[in-house]
Amino acid sequence: MADNREILPPQYDVNAKWDACIDLTVRRFVYSTLGGAVGGLLLFSQESCDSLASVAFGAGLGIGSAYADCSRLFEGSPSKLASRKIVGTPASQVKVILF
Repeated sequence: MADNREILPPQYDVNAKWDACIDLTVRRFVYSTLGGAVGGLLLFSQESCDSLASVAFGAGLGIGSAYADCSRLFEGSPSKLASRKIVGTPASQVKVILF
């Protein structure tokens, strides 16, 4: 018996997108947390709360960058910078009002 399933194009395969996002998030979280821990050990004393802050900062960087890339992957990114075309009056015709 043959499979009657249709093959979806890659841009519509949500399972593959989720797999890629989870993989990306876990890797970036782990690597950036380890980087923050190493940075905290090198820069701060062990009794200091600054070393824990560097670990938290590294974890936040990892999760934040993974979130940005995953939102781009799902094409719902508010962080995409759209190039805006400014249409309007030429600069020579603009009146400047000073207060």
